[in-house]
Amino acid sequence: MLDLRGATLERDEREMLQHPLTGGVILFSRNYESPEQLGLLTETIHALREPRLLISVDHEGGRVQRFRDGFTTLPACQMIGKKYNQDNAKGLVLAEKAGWLMALELRAVGIDFSFAPVLDLQKGISKVIGDRAFHRDPETVAQLAKHYMQGMRRAGMSAVGKHFPGHGAVKEDSHFALPVDYRRFEDIQMDDLISFERLIHSGLAAIMSAHVVYPAVDDKPAGFSSVWLKKVLRKQMQFQGTIFSDDISMAGAEMAGDYMGRARSALSAGCDMVLVCNNQKGAIEILENLEHNPDPASQVRLIRMHGKNHLTFTQMQDDKEWQSVSGEIAALDIMPELGLGDDAT
Repeated sequence: MLDLRGATLERDEREMLQHPLTGGVILFSRNYESPEQLGLLTETIHALREPRLLISVDHEGGRVQRFRDGFTTLPACQMIGKKYNQDNAKGLVLAEKAGWLMALELRAVGIDFSFAPVLDLQKGISKVIGDRAFHRDPETVAQLAKHYMQGMRRAGMSAVGKHFPGHGAVKEDSHFALPVDYRRFEDIQMDDLISFERLIHSGLAAIMSAHVVYPAVDDKPAGFSSVWLKKVLRKQMQFQGTIFSDDISMAGAEMAGDYMGRARSALSAGCDMVLVCNNQKGAIEILENLEHNPDPASQVRLIRMHGKNHLTFTQMQDDKEWQSVSGEIAALDIMPELGLGDDAT
């Protein structure tokens, strides 16, 4: 999964997207000018290949919302958790509405899925997670994320839970360092893994792995670890959906070697798709040199990530439910926040 430099598709990028190893595109703030421009860009990308390339984005709300002008300002997940603390039923309803609204607006501009929801726990340790997490309690996270996922599904979008097996217990930001979580597997299992397990049982379509090392389990970051992805996630937790790596350009991935080494390691560990963002040279290195025969089961899992129920942006704006929910979400008292940059996933 590759990224683009700007708001239009350039000739060399078009060639890269037509390469047989390319399976998708992830968009960032730099790729956005207006809903109309974005819709044209996604239409151009989808027209390149058959089956179509997947188009994704990190669009959680709060600090991580790539498209703002023309889109509803979405709350951070923590705000939904606080609403749940005040009134459980209203919190669950808000989670469903926020997931539905996020997904509907993205589907209206041709985006297949967002890397959401965050299933990490708010432990007060990780600043990069921070208010992106719904709650500290894993059962509460599971309840809110389930309703958020149901809202996404109703709008025609599959959910991607992240960052498996949990990023909330480490201080370091994996964009800039390699975090190490020294807890025992049993402690992680009885805390962080609960939200992932509950969502898997509720039909979670995809998971993004974390660039975090858990040395009591394996000496490799989870996204490069067959112990975590094949033994724990696939076998023990019986997850049948898609596994995405986190961006292998992040500092937390550097221990896996050069870009070829990182891509090869992530795929052999069990990832179905590897994200290569903000480093076109590294992406070209992989496309030109990686020898990889895609697993048919992996291809089927990825095909299921294509979005459904596509409305045009104008049709969406005429929809009475969108008008009501967008107005309700926009009226929330959302404090202005400093957004995370285009390297955040």
